Order: sequence, then C-alpha cells, then structure tokens
Amino acid sequence: MSLYLDAMLPNRTQDQRARQDFVKSFRRHLALKVRSGLDEVYEARVKPKFEKAHGREPQERKEVRREMTQDPYYQFWSAMQRESQVLMYDSITDALEPQREQLIERAKELGRKAQGTLELHPELEIPKYHTAADIHLMPGGFHTEVVEDDVSAGVLYDAGLDIYAFGLMGPKKDLLVRTLINYYQKEYPNHPRPTKILDMGCAVGNSTTSWKEEYPDAEVHGIDVGAPCLRHAHARAESMGIPIHYKQENAEKTSYPDESFDLVVSVIMFHETSQSALPNILGESYRLLKPGGMMMHLDVPGCADPFGAFVMEWECKNTNENFANMYRATDMAATAIKMGFEEGKARNEGAAAKSFSPHFSSWPVVVGEK
Repeated sequence: MSLYLDAMLPNRTQDQRARQDFVKSFRRHLALKVRSGLDEVYEARVKPKFEKAHGREPQERKEVRREMTQDPYYQFWSAMQRESQVLMYDSITDALEPQREQLIERAKELGRKAQGTLELHPELEIPKYHTAADIHLMPGGFHTEVVEDDVSAGVLYDAGLDIYAFGLMGPKKDLLVRTLINYYQKEYPNHPRPTKILDMGCAVGNSTTSWKEEYPDAEVHGIDVGAPCLRHAHARAESMGIPIHYKQENAEKTSYPDESFDLVVSVIMFHETSQSALPNILGESYRLLKPGGMMMHLDVPGCADPFGAFVMEWECKNTNENFANMYRATDMAATAIKMGFEEGKARNEGAAAKSFSPHFSSWPVVVGEK
C-alpha cells in the first residue's frame, strides 16, 4: 500500500525522515499533553480572576481571549504550536526542493498512462481568500507555482496532512472523508447509489479517491482552484489505479451544466473560503444537483462554550484560517435555503467519528436534497 500512496512524495534520507518524525511527535505531544493544561490554567487561574473582577463567568470568547492571552502557560503553548506548523513545512521542503523536477516528471509520466483526466485553466482567477494569505502557513498556499508544471503545493499539503494530524488521518489520509461516507451510508441507506459525484475543493484528492473506491461504478470528479495540487492529485490517483476527472474550477461558479451530479460533496472546504463565497458555493451545489440528488459538506466543528470557542479560534488568529470563525457562526442550512433548497430539504447535521483531536467528537455536515 505505501508504495503507491507515496508515489508523489519525495524520497527521504534518514535525517529527513527523523526530522519529520520529530515534528509529528512534537505536534502529538502539544495536542495530547500540553493542550490539556490550558483547561487547568483556565479553571485554576483565569476564570477565578475574571469572576473576581466582574462578578460573573466569561460569557464570550473575546472575554476569555483577553485574559488567556496574558497567561504565560497559554503564551508558551501558542508559541510552540505555531512553531510546530512552521517546522512541519520546513521539514517537508527540505526533502522536496532537491527532488522537485523528479516529482514533476513523475507526475507527467503517470499522466501519460492516465485512466482519469486532468483539465487546467491558467486563466482562472484565484479567489482573494487564497491569495491574501498563506492558509495553514503553507508557503505559497494551494495555488502558487514555483516552476512550470509545478506540483510543490500538492506535495506540501499531502505530506503535511500526515504530520499535522500526527499520523491519525491514516495511511490514505482519509479519516474525514470516511467520516462523511460512513455517515451518508448510515443515515441515508435508501438514497440511490450515486452514479456521478463532484468533490469540491478536493486539494490533493485524498477525499476524491475514497468516493471512487466506495462507489467504483460512479463517475467521480474533483475540482480545486490550485493547479499544483490538482497535478499532484491526478498523479496520486493514477498511481493508485483510480480514475478520477480533475478540473481547475472555482466552486462558486463552475463550467458544468445544470443537473450534472447526483452527489455534491466537500470536506473541510468552506472554512477556507469567504463570507461572499459561501452562499455562492451552496447555490452552485443546488444548480449542479440532479432532481433527487444530495449535497453533503463536512467542515470544522465549533463550540458554544466561551473557553472552547476561544481555543478553537487559535488557527484563525495564528495560521491564517481567517474565515473559520465566521463559518462557524453561519447557519449553513438557512443559507442553503436562501440559495435554492426547499424548506426542510436543507439541514444542519453532525457526524460523530474518531478524530485526530480529542476535542472534536462531532463534525458538522450540511445536507441538502433536491
């Protein structure tokens, strides 16, 4: 299994492997050991201090933020957490840069034998929510091309997923899409088997290939705005022997005809868009669905508790997940209804599953039926 899964990743020296393993272990330690100390600090120091000053508990995350960010334990954790993100990409780049041309040639070779397709559109305007900042602190984001026919962004994202979630995404990095697939099959067992599926914001295709594996007779398409990620995704899928049709498109407005798909899906895409893009994508999902079709979009969890909401916003403030807080505050089902879905046909649901974080027990899913 590892042979084809690693086909589009750089070969690593012993030192490079050791460095990446260190960063992975460092992130695991921060998440599973150091992170729990934040709860203790809040209960023992921060909340009592606030209650003494205000005569009540904090009621909003901004009140928690104002106090917690002054605490030395939080400052230590936050600094180490951000540094682990920087180290993650540094450790991958160290292996990537000397092999960039080889990886590009490998992608081209796999493309020449392709069962699936890759369609790129260099004239596509990359949305500002991608160009304004490097999401995840990933150098260049999803779209930047260092050289002609580049795959670097795909390599950074693919290898980064394993380190970011300290191996808990699984060898195929498919934990979250499997959460969505399992939820779909459990909650909607009578829904007809999909014959044509669109995976929006597919990045390196770790979710797209899972849909094809689950429904091998279906025609599966994956779209993203980032050409380097799509080149990587196409080559990765071909190395696995999985035919996928990848296309460079903006999910807000695609070139597919009306009623093209009976299942439109995404995994952790919306929180990396914008306030104006979100309803457009839901409207496009509706337009693309065949009568009787379904959309299912899974994204990052939120938290009603002020302290939990404060901790969850860390990536918004520190790693350029700039829209995540606004996404969490959006009623996705109500927005979907405004964008065309009938009342009662769009719902906010939750998929319970194992997670790479002990604090995420349920992942929100907006479901829409046409």
